[in-house]
Amino acid sequence: MAKEKILVIGASGQIGVELTLALRKIYGESQVVASDLREENNLLKGTGPYVSLDVMNKEMLHVQIIRQNVTQVYLLAAILSATGEKNPGLAWHLNTQSLLNVLDIAREEQLQKVYWPSSIAVFGPTSPQKNCPQQTIIEPTTVYGISKYAGEFWCKYYHHRFGVDIRSIRYPGLISYKSSPGGGTTDYAVEIFHEAIEEKKYTSFLNADTYLPMMYMPDAIRATIEIMESDAKSISVRTSYNVAAISFSPAEIAAEIKKHIPDFTINYKPDYRQQIAESWPQSIDDSIARKDWGWKHEYDLPGMTTDMLNNLQS
Repeated sequence: MAKEKILVIGASGQIGVELTLALRKIYGESQVVASDLREENNLLKGTGPYVSLDVMNKEMLHVQIIRQNVTQVYLLAAILSATGEKNPGLAWHLNTQSLLNVLDIAREEQLQKVYWPSSIAVFGPTSPQKNCPQQTIIEPTTVYGISKYAGEFWCKYYHHRFGVDIRSIRYPGLISYKSSPGGGTTDYAVEIFHEAIEEKKYTSFLNADTYLPMMYMPDAIRATIEIMESDAKSISVRTSYNVAAISFSPAEIAAEIKKHIPDFTINYKPDYRQQIAESWPQSIDDSIARKDWGWKHEYDLPGMTTDMLNNLQS
């Protein structure tokens, strides 16, 4: 295969760290350039090239893409759901303008492929709650969801109008032991593990029976790389694919953790994030991703819980 040169924007974030490391394993350390506004994440240090980059500065971004001979861009910079509600204008501006900057440069430089993630936050209270399908009523209630839904159509537009090969999946809540969560409504499912180990107790900001679609980070990274490595002919969805793995509630994950840490306790103090969670589906139908590019998740709730606790405790 031709030598790919990949730029990961937002490489120090929750997804970026693990995705960068996974891409470096596949393509070679020097072929994957990590970039972020923040300092380089400790897990990335010494594993390959790093540049400080503001995706909102289009000229600087363009210069870097030419200078580094970039052929593929993974754009992960975003302000997430819970954080976005505190500053809606900034969240909208960053989430949409960063995408438009990358799409414009991709068109001009004829980049081979672009990846940009969407989210289950595009769905709203009028979307089906169970097995929410790929095509359905979509009326998001958060600025994050609105920005992601708008972004999906920009992706489709640039693909149809200019032939930009941009690919996307709608991530559910992501759970990882390597990097900190980024201010999302599903963050409780990461925090609960840390608190279980350190404090043996956790106060959930969601109600006990709030079901949300979730995915363990190794599955999310694999899904991302698999869609990018699929033949363009197999990609039928040019907005963003539903992908799913597991759905559970705070009570269910707490019960699973108790099997490993018997004296662990949970209590509930729902805050503003409860309302966001209630606007999203409880489970997702991802049959189109499974059919088009062979998506399959590997981790269930017990498997993920065991792996999370083992890694965090070591």
